Amino acid sequence: MKKYSITMALVLFTLLSCSDDFTKRTQPYSIDSENYFNSEDDYNKALIAAYDLLQSTYLNAMLGEIASDNTASGGESATDVIGFQQIDDMTHTPVNANLKNLWDWMFAGVNRCNYIIEFKDKTDFPNKNQVLGETYFLRAYYNFELVKWFGPIPLKDARFTTTDINSIKRSEVKDVYASIESDLLFAIDNLNPVPAQQGRATKGAAQALLGKAYLYQDKFADAANVLEALIGTGTYSLVSDYASIFENSGENGPESVFEVQYTDLEGAGFGCLQCSEGNVAVGFSGIRNYTGPVFDSGFSFNVPRQEAVNAFEIGDNRKDVAILDIVAWAAANNATYGTGYKHTGFFNRKYLPRKGDANIGDQNLTNPNNYRAIRYADVLLMAAEAFNRSGLDDAKAQEYLNRVRRRAFGDTDHDITAVGPALTDLIWAERRTELMGEGHRFFDLVRTKRAASEIEGFTTDKNEIFPIPIEEIQFSNGNWQQNPGYN
Repeated sequence: MKKYSITMALVLFTLLSCSDDFTKRTQPYSIDSENYFNSEDDYNKALIAAYDLLQSTYLNAMLGEIASDNTASGGESATDVIGFQQIDDMTHTPVNANLKNLWDWMFAGVNRCNYIIEFKDKTDFPNKNQVLGETYFLRAYYNFELVKWFGPIPLKDARFTTTDINSIKRSEVKDVYASIESDLLFAIDNLNPVPAQQGRATKGAAQALLGKAYLYQDKFADAANVLEALIGTGTYSLVSDYASIFENSGENGPESVFEVQYTDLEGAGFGCLQCSEGNVAVGFSGIRNYTGPVFDSGFSFNVPRQEAVNAFEIGDNRKDVAILDIVAWAAANNATYGTGYKHTGFFNRKYLPRKGDANIGDQNLTNPNNYRAIRYADVLLMAAEAFNRSGLDDAKAQEYLNRVRRRAFGDTDHDITAVGPALTDLIWAERRTELMGEGHRFFDLVRTKRAASEIEGFTTDKNEIFPIPIEEIQFSNGNWQQNPGYN
């Protein structure tokens, strides 16, 4: 997908040149958006366009940590990317450029999927169900992000138009999840266990996302069933070396259920961050003014808090993979660094810039580090929670939890034997340490109703979701109401 990722706006949505040359053409274009989809190649190009918006989910992952108790906003100063600062402080409002970006980019992904779905019956070809399976998976992925962040959202099986905001209501959360479930069930029935191309969606990815969607709705028995089916295939396994997962050589490994693919071979700029084919979050999380071995410098956002460091038990080998103690590192490696806003002395080592990457264009915007969106360890921990909270099988929950812990500690001495609510708490604690820095923490706290007790400034019945961008409310002319507490 790295090789073939393109901005399909050039092909599908912007059909006239940005220059004045189009006014001098004597021959009209023979293909427009209404008469596209005439071949398998057309569908595949549109599908690549739908994948392209995944790269903008760097923002989702980074803010999923900053909004939680895991990391502080950081940056240069209190006004550096003010939207990050407000989300960290839980003072965000409907006027927040970063939340507006997240809304726009995820809906752009939905709309590109809807374009294919709108014309899904136009042309037949042997591989069509595979293409549609990937399309429905991607739409479910984008809608899942939107419902997590914003709650009720509009739904449609065709492209959204400019007038829809005045006529289509925001669907209730339960209906959004029903749409996500339907899309993923179709994907499961039509996708292969092996990706058609590295980075494309698979049956296993659809099963994992469906299990997560069930878990977010407290449908624990349903989650247990689908995740158990996935585990039973034997398609995925935990790699022995936890640290290797987050290096370039560990991309798309046996633990990878779904990864967002990035490359450093195409440049980008601040004028269009969603255009970057590189992982923007990596440079943003980098060490400020760093000189020394292994790492490159960055903007020092998304810095781990001391409480996150303290969450690791003694002997947990994941701690030094997830957290870089810059004071200790600098002393041991003759390195120097600067300090930014809310400096904690710690950095998110999993997603720090590495030396040796080409990073063509802006050094901090085109890092090639893939985002490990769904890892097998996450699947095991979700299954453990589902079996435990459903009351189905605490022994199986212990088994899946302990698989993750045995890798973390290198022995069986740290196996968990607790049952019931005590086991639930230990599974939640394990999710924090296993997935530290990967963007899941805020939503884990919200869905388990622990956010108010763990996140400073969090207001119950308000901050579980984020405000709809003010522009959308204004454009709707009363058709949409703002999320509670944000008026």
